[in-house]
Amino acid sequence: MKGNTPYQFANRIWESILVYGFMGIGLCLAPAFVPGLAAGRAQTHTSASTLADSALTEAEQFAKHILQQPVPSGKWAYETGVVWQGMAALWHFTANGSYFQYIRQAVDSFVDQQGEIRTYRPQEYKLDDINNGRALLLLATVTGEPKYRLAAARLWDQLQHQPRNAAGGFWHKQIYPNQMWVDGLYMAEPFYLAYVLKLRDSAHLSAQLQDIAHQFFLIRDHLRDSATGLYFHGWDASHQERWADPQTGRSPNIWGRGDGWLAMALVDVLEYYPSNVPAYDSLRSMFKDFAAAILRAQDPATGCWYQLMVKPHLSGNYLESSATCMFIYALAKGVRLGLLPEQPYRAAVEKAYRGLLSRFVQQTPHGPVLTGACSVAGLGGKPYRDGSDAYYLSENIVNNDPKAVGAFLMASVEMARLPLMQVGKGVTVCLDHWFNREWRPDPFGPPGRVEPFHYLWSDEENSGFSFWGRIFRDRGATCTSLEQAPTEKALRHVQVYIIVDPDTRAETPDPHFIDAASIAVLQRWVKAGGILLLMANDSGNCEFYHLNQLAAAFGMHFLENSLNHVPDHAYEDGAFETPVNDIFPVSRHIFMKEISSLSIRPPARPVLVKEGNVIIARAKYGKGWVLAVGDPWLYNEYTDGRKLPARFQNAQAGADLANWLLTQAQKQKFQSY
Repeated sequence: MKGNTPYQFANRIWESILVYGFMGIGLCLAPAFVPGLAAGRAQTHTSASTLADSALTEAEQFAKHILQQPVPSGKWAYETGVVWQGMAALWHFTANGSYFQYIRQAVDSFVDQQGEIRTYRPQEYKLDDINNGRALLLLATVTGEPKYRLAAARLWDQLQHQPRNAAGGFWHKQIYPNQMWVDGLYMAEPFYLAYVLKLRDSAHLSAQLQDIAHQFFLIRDHLRDSATGLYFHGWDASHQERWADPQTGRSPNIWGRGDGWLAMALVDVLEYYPSNVPAYDSLRSMFKDFAAAILRAQDPATGCWYQLMVKPHLSGNYLESSATCMFIYALAKGVRLGLLPEQPYRAAVEKAYRGLLSRFVQQTPHGPVLTGACSVAGLGGKPYRDGSDAYYLSENIVNNDPKAVGAFLMASVEMARLPLMQVGKGVTVCLDHWFNREWRPDPFGPPGRVEPFHYLWSDEENSGFSFWGRIFRDRGATCTSLEQAPTEKALRHVQVYIIVDPDTRAETPDPHFIDAASIAVLQRWVKAGGILLLMANDSGNCEFYHLNQLAAAFGMHFLENSLNHVPDHAYEDGAFETPVNDIFPVSRHIFMKEISSLSIRPPARPVLVKEGNVIIARAKYGKGWVLAVGDPWLYNEYTDGRKLPARFQNAQAGADLANWLLTQAQKQKFQSY
């Protein structure tokens, strides 16, 4: 280590920990995880990262096969909605826009410009039909097209009038009066929650959130098996149905995929259910208890789960693929969200995923095949399904069942995410929403109501940072926003602070300019170890005067020009080739247009230069760093894969930059111990 100061040596140790593993868990600091970058993937040669690579490869093979098939356009059916959820998860993780386009094309085969849904019959009151509303909300928030919101409103209207039993639980269908099935929670509650959070109806929100939790608690109170902690398939509140126990009203068996639906419903709702609502803690406890029961039922030899979960030795019982996919998804996501401890759950899902691949996934000349899925299971109806052992073991076992394939895609993405978790664990990335504070009409609100937008984590349209925010969260970071001027107190628990495109008077009638007090706070914060990112814009679209007063404290000045004009779709006019450095170790070919370049002086140094113009610069200031770039170039329009040609690597550049910011924040934490 000749020539290294103790500080440099500590840095090298920390970088090695980040690259080769933290607490025994392999990391991929610069994983591709976006199209076209497999050759640039940083490998760790650990079982965790190898499994993550395998999971993504397997998912994309199935997705490619799906893309090559005709878009199903028969009935508005929950099975296809599960595939849409899987494709959405892949799109969010890989930034491959073809997955989004698949969802849009499929939904467009059902939804017309007035929001009417072909083949949907609301008078049947099937909770199954609600599941596809999640795709409608995705399309509504990403594209802004009214037809998707109008279609989602039709499903919302069904929920408003859905028949309920005497305890307030939704009937599973009109033809099944008083009955609640565990799968109904997945069909209805994630959409129910997403819709009420969009509505932001303050007069009814509390009651709506409580109602969502109430549906789960009814299932818990009436269908949970006290001996195993698992859940029976159905409950008839009237106790009149032939399959219902006369005393409890519940059906006789614990069905694997039924519990899989419930596990996925819980983790998907908990992801967005407000944690300050009292019911949140009860929902979380319900999930934790259920997860422990699922783990106890795991087959020790294969890591998979049985069709009849608590009867592994029953003649004719079998390991079932769709339930296994669903449990992998729910448990892995629970670990990622911090709802479950990393151990023993991470080891369990890794074992399960290996078992899934070895037992159920086959490669054939006609494409990948997922075997071993129960085609369907229900209760009652014609012919009558009595919920017996013989019934569940009599249903057909099929290949490439859409429910199983959709769950497989979701499970695979969660497995691919797992090795990233430690990169930003414990780091808070805060996005300014004070100096940049723009508003637009809220499409889900009453006339006159507005919503914040433009460079926000919550903005899913072209103008937002939702894709970049997912990259940070996938790495274990917490993403927050600051709705006030920065103060020592406000930044006390923030490691990375991002200021983007401060408003001009033309953009906001009463803008908040960066003032001397804020500059002084940020100087002290960076000097103490904070990581500050400044993202400007081109001339006329950014408030430069006060921004430059802040930048000057770190040897930087935005020149208020506009470089890299890109006419129409001449995207190569906005191309940059990034040099190999610690900030951009993987991404090379990136896109940025209409940029304000920088003039710099010490301590600032250039990071990206084009034709003599400094585009990105950084400065070491005390213990911290300041990074400045002349454009907010990582917003959704140029990172989500829907617009730029695939040869551009903006999504990977966003991952590279996130890794660097989080790494610097982790170094400060490490050195402070």
